[in-house]
Amino acid sequence: MSMHAIPPAASVRLANVGRVWGQTTALGDISFTVEAGSFCVLLGPSGCGKTTCLRIVAGLDQATSGRVEIGGRDVTNLPPAERGVSMVFQSYALFPHLTVVENIVFGLKARSVEPAERKRRLDRAVDILGIGKLLARRPGQLSGGQQQRVALGRAIVAEAPVCLMDEPLSNLDAQLRAEMRREILALQRRLGITMLYVTHDQMEAMGMADQVILLRAGAIEQDAPPADLYAKPATKFAASFIGTPPMNLLRLPGENALMGIRPEAMRLGEHGLAARVVHAEYLGADTVLSCDIKGQSALARLPGRVDLAAGTAIHLDFDAADLHRFDPSTGHRIS
Repeated sequence: MSMHAIPPAASVRLANVGRVWGQTTALGDISFTVEAGSFCVLLGPSGCGKTTCLRIVAGLDQATSGRVEIGGRDVTNLPPAERGVSMVFQSYALFPHLTVVENIVFGLKARSVEPAERKRRLDRAVDILGIGKLLARRPGQLSGGQQQRVALGRAIVAEAPVCLMDEPLSNLDAQLRAEMRREILALQRRLGITMLYVTHDQMEAMGMADQVILLRAGAIEQDAPPADLYAKPATKFAASFIGTPPMNLLRLPGENALMGIRPEAMRLGEHGLAARVVHAEYLGADTVLSCDIKGQSALARLPGRVDLAAGTAIHLDFDAADLHRFDPSTGHRIS
């Protein structure tokens, strides 16, 4: 397959970008760099500013302050069409009255791309996505996963060095989401493009990203590879947002710090923290114990089936290396 017309991936850089609406600060002085060809996930709860961030990169929203660079070029004041980005939205934004082919090449026609070049790009996208049998259908005749592939096709034919995705899988069921996650990641690797992907789902972030930018209330909480976010959360918010179930945060006597212990780092033992079982939830591969430790709730994720009745007194042990400390007033990690 010819790859000759594909532009190289481009880096994306935000420098002190802010976005204010009246009295509301959506983004406050955000700075980060995404390396060319990498998969970066903007992660965080609803209203944290991740979609605003993406829209500012796309040129759909204007930053109130700061600058946006794509491939080392200042694009802060350029319209979306001149930025070298393609976009996939949560709603897929397909035209219901157009066929799959017409939906995919719509943007190319709008930009007056030559018919022969349109066909080359279309054939390539169809080949990559395996949607040859769908081309004459309309969106209403497609499943959610098929609509998702058509939206991806439209991004592929744009042949832009940067692809922006805003919660593209949130309308799909869990199994299909997992499949499409793998497909999107394989697609990004195959095309070699830079991907900026917005989600509130930490499983998506952990499974796909080279770099995760965790946002909260319009500020960056942590910017790191997924493994670092899990192993060394910078704040108690990062600690509780990443991991399933989230990290336990406990106030223990004799400690002036907030102690963090991941549920999967806990084990039943003769020593450790005295606890009382509240509930045991057997999940097949493991059991999640909800426990009470001196009036504080804690979870322990134990391998296999663990049958313990509510009220049972136990000890939860762990290795010192698995203990994280956080400043109770600032929430920042204490190294």
